[in-house]
Amino acid sequence: MSTVSTDQMKAWCEKIVKGREAAPDLTLGDYLAAAPSLDSLADVPAGTVVLVRGDVDAKPGDKVGEGDIRLRSMVDTLKHGVEKGWKQVVFGHIGRKPEGSLEKVAARLGELLGQNVPLIKDWVDTDTNEIKLSAAEAVKAADPGSVMVLENTRAYDIERVLWKAKVEDLDALAPKLAAFANSIAEHLSTVYVNEAFSAGSLDASSVVVPAAMDRVALGKYAAGEFNGPMQKCLKTDLAVFSGIKIDKLDDMEAMIARGTIKQIFASGSLAMAIRKAIGELDGKPVSLGAAEDPANSSEPWYIPPARVAQAKEIVADGREKGITFTVPCDSVVEDGSVKDELSPTDQQLDIGPKSIEAFSQAVGAFIERTGGKAVAFHNGVFGVFEDPKFEAGTKAWIPELKRMKEAGVEVYVGGGEGGKALEKYGEDDWVTHCFTAGGTVLNALGSEPVPYLVALKLAADK
Repeated sequence: MSTVSTDQMKAWCEKIVKGREAAPDLTLGDYLAAAPSLDSLADVPAGTVVLVRGDVDAKPGDKVGEGDIRLRSMVDTLKHGVEKGWKQVVFGHIGRKPEGSLEKVAARLGELLGQNVPLIKDWVDTDTNEIKLSAAEAVKAADPGSVMVLENTRAYDIERVLWKAKVEDLDALAPKLAAFANSIAEHLSTVYVNEAFSAGSLDASSVVVPAAMDRVALGKYAAGEFNGPMQKCLKTDLAVFSGIKIDKLDDMEAMIARGTIKQIFASGSLAMAIRKAIGELDGKPVSLGAAEDPANSSEPWYIPPARVAQAKEIVADGREKGITFTVPCDSVVEDGSVKDELSPTDQQLDIGPKSIEAFSQAVGAFIERTGGKAVAFHNGVFGVFEDPKFEAGTKAWIPELKRMKEAGVEVYVGGGEGGKALEKYGEDDWVTHCFTAGGTVLNALGSEPVPYLVALKLAADK
């Protein structure tokens, strides 16, 4: 086992934090080519402890098949390890809150694998950021072919310290992160598999632990998603961007730069910026209501002037490339009423009936224009669909995905809320493929590299 020095950890984390800036010329293909496959671990002997960064952010329902799609995506990799006689230690997060527990996840994994999967609850010393000996001993005592789950990684501060870190913060963070990674390597394992397709955050378990590993690999499911349906999405003709995160404009910009997109649908905060940009370009001023009031600058749905300026550049560039932008023309506001124009205090929470009709007509025009020989990628939802007052836009859109598929379009859906909406308002076979993650897909298609792929490449290059 080779330990990671503080300086090495700082340099490693700097590349992770900088993302695209650290390696602007590398593509998704470059990262995938560098990430070893699960088969590369064929020589790892039975009885070896293998860490599996798992896609365990799930809420299992009463029976298999309910709320456990991410857990089911891990089964082939875990069964491979069982057959090899490895002692697999699955770790990862559930939700964003530290108090979340993986107890139900461990139980469901046991059902899926047909064997007991114990949960090791207390495994990190929060004073030293090192692995507790009791946890290490429990892993050591396990039989070959066993599978264990470590409790929610986000219960520990060390897991979350890179979330908002800047390069200037790394001097203080590197010693703690080095201690964490080195302790895992010393007390648990130096063999690591990432089978957490949806875990695209800067969690230490995803992007730091590989720094101390001797062997790393990308799991079967994740590799299949990146090398299969993701490659189709790189050639998408139609893209649907929606949701509250205005930084998706960066992903839209990067996807447009690939040169394949001919139609964009936008909803949510991102659409508001695009709508205002179109208004300014066409000399028809548009109010964004409360979303452009600086008094709301701390809210996630606030749209700063810089983002509107970016949207104007995107629309101007897109129009030159022949891209059609379809954005809402009316909005549902807080009291459930519909407005064509927002007042300064209104907050848009869904698209209105005119927008629903306009979107449907635009889908028809796209199908006619392409003859159905196209690829479509949909991400997110159109409003606060959890509330019946604001679900109409999303509810009306999901059948449009089916309509496109029936016309011959290959339809791909990013997971997360988009997947939840498909499950609520449609059927799995209404689309070509639904990913188990939204953010990871946008990373891969958009402006920034997927953090855990960066970490796997760095580890493989050591």
